[in-house]
Amino acid sequence: MADNNTMRGSALIYILIAVALLAALTVSLMEPSGQQAQSQSSTSMVSDISGQVSFISSAISECILSHPDQDSELTTTQQKNAPYPINPSDPYFNAQSADPLSDPDDKVKWLRCPGSPGGTGPTNQNHARIFGGTSGKFLPPPPAMFTDWTYYNGADGIYIMTTTTKTDPFISSSIAKLDAKYSNCEGEVIDRRSLSSVNITTDTTPGSAGVRTCAANTLCFRYWIILKPTAIHQDTNCPT
Repeated sequence: MADNNTMRGSALIYILIAVALLAALTVSLMEPSGQQAQSQSSTSMVSDISGQVSFISSAISECILSHPDQDSELTTTQQKNAPYPINPSDPYFNAQSADPLSDPDDKVKWLRCPGSPGGTGPTNQNHARIFGGTSGKFLPPPPAMFTDWTYYNGADGIYIMTTTTKTDPFISSSIAKLDAKYSNCEGEVIDRRSLSSVNITTDTTPGSAGVRTCAANTLCFRYWIILKPTAIHQDTNCPT
């Protein structure tokens, strides 16, 4: 009888050891899986944002190369960087009160190509939309967890920017990789998470209520197409 009890006790010990080993193996397998998922999400975010930067900047470049004479009616107040598109919210477009392309947030999706025929109304006829059915170029949805791209054409140069208020853990690593992908001050991270808003331009463009900002509790990624000496930027030693 004692031998049977000893055998049962030994068997129970082996079972408990096997259960403990299985639990440890399960944990060890789960941890890399979670890290791998975060790595995949980070890679996808970097690819998505950088891909859209290339697509938007290429579409703008095609516009200025195809229509270098832009629009002769634009003044120096409206156009700081000829022949690039002016800001979509510029009052220049207000002659058509029902025009749906005038957008107070200066979204990239409303950009028009100066000098390209096909706009609406007598004043806007030389500003056809860069993105849409007529052009054949369709702007994809904004990067996951980020806002629509916005556009700035002013005294500091030209940039496009997207922002996020999300706090997912892989966003910081993604943005760090994204920042490293571009040369100094070409791609710029403005991190205002847990901080107040900060001014990011020196001027107020026509149609805007004030200078552009990176809002409080927001992470902003800005890509400069043209960078001038007056520009406010977070990086140092920027080429001018």
